Amino acid sequence: MDTKSHYVVATCIVKKDGKYLIAKRSDKEKAFPGLWTVPGGKIETTDYTHLPKTTSSHWYNVVERSLRREVKEETGLDIGALDFVCDLFFIRPDGVPTMILSYASEYSGGDLTPNDELVEFAWVSLDEAKKYSLIEGIYEELEWVEKRKK
Repeated sequence: MDTKSHYVVATCIVKKDGKYLIAKRSDKEKAFPGLWTVPGGKIETTDYTHLPKTTSSHWYNVVERSLRREVKEETGLDIGALDFVCDLFFIRPDGVPTMILSYASEYSGGDLTPNDELVEFAWVSLDEAKKYSLIEGIYEELEWVEKRKK
C-alpha cells in the first residue's frame, strides 16, 4: 500500500421537511456494496485544476463546489448552505486510505433520480433510519445533525 496516496471524499446529509435523505449503494460498488448511505463522492484534482486559482497558488472552496456537484450528479438535487458535521478516516477494502468530510444541508430543489451508483432513495426520520442497513457511522452522523437542530 502506498501510504502517500489516499482519497478525499465529501458527503452530505440532506434535510427536507424534518427528514433525511439516505441512498442505497449499488451492489457493484467496491466499498460498502448494497448498504445505505448519504450522497457524496471523491474529490478529484480535476475538480479544481481546470479553474482559475483563488490566490496566486491556491483554490478555495473546492470541497463545497465538488460536494454540490456530486450531490447533483448522484441524486438530481440541489442543496443549500453547508454545515460541517465531522471528519473520519478508514481503509477501503482495496487498501486505499480514505478521509471523509461530512456536511449537512437543507434540500433546495430538484427531483430524485436513481443512477448506477445510488439505486434507491428514502426520506427518513431518525427512528425510520434504524430500519435500514446503513454504513457504520451514518446513523450516528444523523443523530449529531438532529441534536444540532434542537
